[in-house]
Amino acid sequence: MAKDPVCGMDVDEKTAKWVSEYKGKKYYFCAPGCKKKFDADPSKFLK
Repeated sequence: MAKDPVCGMDVDEKTAKWVSEYKGKKYYFCAPGCKKKFDADPSKFLK
């Protein structure tokens, strides 16, 4: 399981519909809204 970096929800990498790649690493999201927020400013959610 991966953690959605925006809301913290557990996301199954095998079935995730929304994925982004940032600096060579993949991030998985529970919903398109979380992906959109992450894509707008990834550094805000990666600490």
